[in-house]
Amino acid sequence: MFIKFNDDAGSFEDGLDTGGPRREFLTLLMGSLRNRPIFDGPPESRYLVYNSRAARQDEYFLAGKMIAVSIVHGGPAPHFLSKNLVNHITGNQSFSATVEDVQDEEITKVLHQVLKAESEESLHNLILQNSTIFQTAGCLRNVKPCEKQAFVEEYLRWYILERNQSVIQRFKDGLESLNFLSALQKHSSVLAPLLCFSAKALTASELESMFRPDLSPAGSNKRHKEVLTLGFWADYLLHCEEKATAVCLEDLMMFATGLTAVPPAGMTPPPCIQFLSDSPFPVANTCANTLKLPICDSYGIFKANMDFGIQNAPGFGCS
Repeated sequence: MFIKFNDDAGSFEDGLDTGGPRREFLTLLMGSLRNRPIFDGPPESRYLVYNSRAARQDEYFLAGKMIAVSIVHGGPAPHFLSKNLVNHITGNQSFSATVEDVQDEEITKVLHQVLKAESEESLHNLILQNSTIFQTAGCLRNVKPCEKQAFVEEYLRWYILERNQSVIQRFKDGLESLNFLSALQKHSSVLAPLLCFSAKALTASELESMFRPDLSPAGSNKRHKEVLTLGFWADYLLHCEEKATAVCLEDLMMFATGLTAVPPAGMTPPPCIQFLSDSPFPVANTCANTLKLPICDSYGIFKANMDFGIQNAPGFGCS
């Protein structure tokens, strides 16, 4: 892949893509993909839903291909797909949807009423009153109170998976790009979690250990200033984690690497820290995963300059 960003006037941004622009592009791509109309469901558990315009434009295939390309080429994983959808794609029959996965308020209301029905008569009347909903799903029948949970789960399986089978297949065709789908199905225990939501967030200790400092020789005047700056860096990371700075850890990592999290393929080349004596603000080389820290006299100045530098460097012309 070779990525070039252009500004609002159509002029290309300077720089050769040796990794940084590609990672930033794939990060922006995964962030945008989550909100496409081909997906429905909660923000952290999105499943595919049929959209006629998207189907005509073959967007389902493109979405699958985008995910495969991002993961294989060192970009981020989506981390927003429904576990039920991912299980279905990998051949795992496990299914555990809830009524809250349905975004249609009217259907959600009916399903909740079914689950709360206490008598067989009230349950029967409720299903008949909403017979169109259940008949469309092919599950209209007499249901006993002890069967209502299974009845709702049957409807949810149809609503999330079976009615969208044609576009799920096209999405799988896209995932087969670069043989990713084959790898996903063969190694689902390893790769499937990359597609689903993870509550694990970046930590200050992870970033501190991830970025290795490139220090001057021991005993030199530069080394003394660099060690002091590393102390400021460690404090800054903690304050980012505690939301006591203008930027968060994800902003900081995006500034330095073009990614907001460690990608499935790992960080190549390994991130490192260098030091600046000719600039009060941080500088990053996202292609080399290099973060250059300003050498300051106090932590207060260091913190203010880091905040300002990162906030005013929104990437390759992108906010």
